[in-house]
Formats: sequence, structure tokens, C-alpha cells
Amino acid sequence: MANDIRICDKCKHVKMKTFLPKVQQMDPDAEIKIGCKSYCGPCGKRVFIFINGRYISAPTEDEAIEKASKYVK
Repeated sequence: MANDIRICDKCKHVKMKTFLPKVQQMDPDAEIKIGCKSYCGPCGKRVFIFINGRYISAPTEDEAIEKASKYVK
């Protein structure tokens, strides 16, 4: 089963140019969905990634990737 990975391109704490390649490294075969996830409260304060039904947030992109990697199938 493929991983369900979603990230927001409207988040103030995410730079798509740097974040997307890091997300792709977690699972190169995953189809990553990019767009607003209506998670604007936490998204406005921290980096977040939605992976396999879980919202993962952290202060930095690298920390979010590290936390999310635990949920990659």
C-alpha cells in the first residue's frame, strides 16, 4: 500500500523548494498531494505534514521529516 502524504503549499513555515525534496526522499514512490489542508491554526505556527492519517508538526522542516519518517510504510 502506498503512503498517503500531503503537504500544504500555503503554510508560512514551509518553503516548498526545500521541503518537497525532503518529503520525496522519505518515499520516492509516494504520490505527494500538495494543497491547503484546512489546518490553518497549527499550520500558521509550525511546519506540518499529513502522513497516513496523522498530522505531524514540528518547529522546523527537518524535525517534521524526522517525526514523519516513523510513519512511512
